[in-house]
Amino acid sequence: MSGATPQDAGLASGLVNTTAQVGGALGLAVLASVASNHAHGSHALSAIVGGYHVAFLIGAVLVAAAVVVAFTVLTDPAHAPDPHPAHAPGGRAAHVQPGTSSA
Repeated sequence: MSGATPQDAGLASGLVNTTAQVGGALGLAVLASVASNHAHGSHALSAIVGGYHVAFLIGAVLVAAAVVVAFTVLTDPAHAPDPHPAHAPGGRAAHVQPGTSSA
């Protein structure tokens, strides 16, 4: 979201929220299907609990994988390089404020 322009901030926020909602619903549907499939249509308590056990195990593995990816991909903003350095090579200012002249 930090790369979105101020004009596109609302669109980016809505896209992130929609993706999270749809992803959660899809994930729940897949895990419920796995649990139901593992129970083989049986109504016995042990079969249902066994299906839930498999679904929770898969969910835990996916959460652990997401944590590993997050720690690998995301960086600490305090240690990130400055996208707008104070001075460009040659001593001139690298960034000019809108509405001002660089000369």
